[in-house]
Amino acid sequence: MKLPALRDADVHTRLSTYLNDHLGGSAVGVDLARRLCRSNRDTQYGPPLEEIAQQVEEDVDRLRDIVARFDVEEDRIKQLAASAAEKVGRLKLNGQLLGYSPLSRLVELEGMMLGVTGKLALWVVLHENYGDDPRLSGVDLPRLIARAKEQRASLERLRRLAATEAVT
Repeated sequence: MKLPALRDADVHTRLSTYLNDHLGGSAVGVDLARRLCRSNRDTQYGPPLEEIAQQVEEDVDRLRDIVARFDVEEDRIKQLAASAAEKVGRLKLNGQLLGYSPLSRLVELEGMMLGVTGKLALWVVLHENYGDDPRLSGVDLPRLIARAKEQRASLERLRRLAATEAVT
């Protein structure tokens, strides 16, 4: 079976693919945020990570709402594949065979920063290209953009602290 090239696809098909790619990434982000919270619950990292994890889950709900507003069918297979890939990524060694190490925290925080940066890009794309679209009426894209920037700044502060603990 030959799949059609996206370059030849209509706008709705390309937008559907783009939104589903971000939904897949959001599955990874939620899993990673939850794991970071569990692994750092009783540390100085715990409270800010709890807040970020809650916001990430809210952002996924907002993305699902947007997907529905654009009449896009969610690609569950893409979401499951992304979540499975995140779980496989846990098998890397971070200075010890079992358990959680300072290097684990650093790598996971960097992963969260990548995810939040991708989410920020999504909100900006939607705002710049669909900000006036009636289907997004009531969706506060500027607030989602600002929140993603706040999340990224908070993660950067945590990442710097984790880097000092992990590699010095």
